[in-house]
Amino acid sequence: MTKIAFAALLATLPLSARAATLNSDPAHSTAGFAVKHMMLTTVRGEFDKFTSTLDWNDADPTKSTVTADIDTASIDTHQEGRDKHVKSPDFLDVEKFPKITFKSTKIEKSSDGYKVTGDLTFHGVTKSITLDAQTDGKPRKSPMGSMVYGVAATGKIKRSDFGVSWNKNLDGGGVLISDEVALELNLEYGAPKAK
Repeated sequence: MTKIAFAALLATLPLSARAATLNSDPAHSTAGFAVKHMMLTTVRGEFDKFTSTLDWNDADPTKSTVTADIDTASIDTHQEGRDKHVKSPDFLDVEKFPKITFKSTKIEKSSDGYKVTGDLTFHGVTKSITLDAQTDGKPRKSPMGSMVYGVAATGKIKRSDFGVSWNKNLDGGGVLISDEVALELNLEYGAPKAK
C-alpha cells in the first residue's frame, strides 16, 4: 500500500498537464510499513516493486481516483531470514497472494490535506481503509521538462483483519509482533512534459 491523494495539486498544475494520467516514479517512491517487535522496537520494511496511478476529474478534484499495485514477493525488511518468514504462509503467503491492491472510492478534503478512502485487498481479503495524505501543493519542473510532485500518505491496519494472525506470546507478557501495521507511503508522480 500505498501511499496517495494528489487532488490538492490539480488546481496548480499547468492546463497542459491536467488531462493526463499520472504514474508513480519507482526510482523516487516508496511503499513501506512498520510494526512493533516484542512491544519494544519498531521494525520497518518496504516493497521494492509497486506502481501507483492517479486520475482525476478536472472539474471536481475530489472525484479523482488513485490505484496502487504491490508485488508482495518484493518485500524487503533488510534481513534475509525475516524476509523469508514474512513471505511464507505465516504472513504474506506470496505464492498464493502475489499482489496487494488499493483502489480509491472517495477523496475528501481534510484540515491538513486529504482523506483517501479505498478498498485494500490484502491476503485475499478486501476491506475499506482511509489514508491521510499531505502535500505542499507545489509541483516542480524536472530537468527533463516534466512536472513532478510528491505526496506523503499514512494509515493503519490490523493484519488480523486480513487473516494474518501469526504471533507468539512473550514470557513476560505481550506478543512478539504487533497486530497493528503502520503504512508509510512517499510517492513521486510525474506529469507529461508540458507543450
